[in-house]
Amino acid sequence: MAMTASSRAPESAAHQEGERSPFARTTELLAPYKPAKPLITLSLGEPQHPVPGFVGPVLAQYTAEFGRYPMARGIEPFRRAAASWLSSRFDLPRAIDPETEILVLNGSREGLFFAALTAARYVGERRGGPAILMPNPFYPAYGAGARAAGCEQIYLPTTLANGFLPDLDALDDATLARTVAIYIASPANPQGSVAGRDYFSRLKNLADRFGFVILSDECYSEIYTREAPGSALECAGPDFTNVVAFQSLSKRSNLPGMRVGFAAGDKKFLSAFHELRNVAAPQVPVPLQQVAVAAYRDEAHVEENRRLYRIKFDLADRILGNRYGYRRPAGGFCVWLDVSSRGGDEAAAVKLYRDAGVRVIPGSYLARQQASGFNPGAGYIRLALVSDGESTAEALHRLVETLD
Repeated sequence: MAMTASSRAPESAAHQEGERSPFARTTELLAPYKPAKPLITLSLGEPQHPVPGFVGPVLAQYTAEFGRYPMARGIEPFRRAAASWLSSRFDLPRAIDPETEILVLNGSREGLFFAALTAARYVGERRGGPAILMPNPFYPAYGAGARAAGCEQIYLPTTLANGFLPDLDALDDATLARTVAIYIASPANPQGSVAGRDYFSRLKNLADRFGFVILSDECYSEIYTREAPGSALECAGPDFTNVVAFQSLSKRSNLPGMRVGFAAGDKKFLSAFHELRNVAAPQVPVPLQQVAVAAYRDEAHVEENRRLYRIKFDLADRILGNRYGYRRPAGGFCVWLDVSSRGGDEAAAVKLYRDAGVRVIPGSYLARQQASGFNPGAGYIRLALVSDGESTAEALHRLVETLD
């Protein structure tokens, strides 16, 4: 079935409610209840593994740099370190140019938001009302960016039937002709699905044919338990035309509070992106960029990070088994469970919080209602396996005991 303008949800009360933070909505949902057991929070995807040991010494070494305004594009050592890491980590058509194809960001969220504003100006006139496409469920920054850019949000449902990735065959030419940009997340949040080279190549062909930009959110690319996920940049051609990838140290290096990441790819887009961010976005402090230099030059702490997540997914494999449609994800640290037979996602979230002291997030809060009335997140709950192994095991045991 073709994806058209009607795929946007109507401006109903439910739709307006969907524009709010899923975490705020979860807090309101659970506010009337008190957990019967000590609380274990699995709702927030905030890494809780140890901060790498090099962070403190690097900050101490460069403390004086807090007294200067940073360059918006990023210091040269940061851009070189990020470019070098990309070239060594992924099978790129050529090495990234640190002078023109890398921009520092205050974490990927800020960059993903401002990228929508840039894309709306960068791509020029569209055939019809400009639109930004995004997977559904999706990271809230995508929707916020599209709204701020004045673009229609078109939600592409990601379900078990399509491998939890947007169905590119469902996009019709009329919709693509007015598309400004498409957000794609690989590994996906919340389902952990990974786009392969063929998928990225097909998406790249569509972007070149219709003249829109691919905004590839790859912040979970370093968390996996089997094969390493690829990047949209691998299939972007020698000039990375129409492709921009976003990375962050929040997940890779357990530094969610540091707010450092980068955008890489199409230098023409990044030039326009830099012009906007130079006047509108906060700069990244130099000491934090120096920490990032150290982080991108070290893989030992990333390998340890993956080891700890692997232990927790091994626990999930054993404790959950084949319950609730559980499948070990290809990437990321989230678990996506089907609780539709347990009263639905809101009811299950309330029951787990009230009776088991386990806080999860209803899947419908992470998605938006399609025009048909279907919410692809409804009936699911998301768990983020960010706690230590002992707490994770306890939470999973409580979940099974409570829902079964």
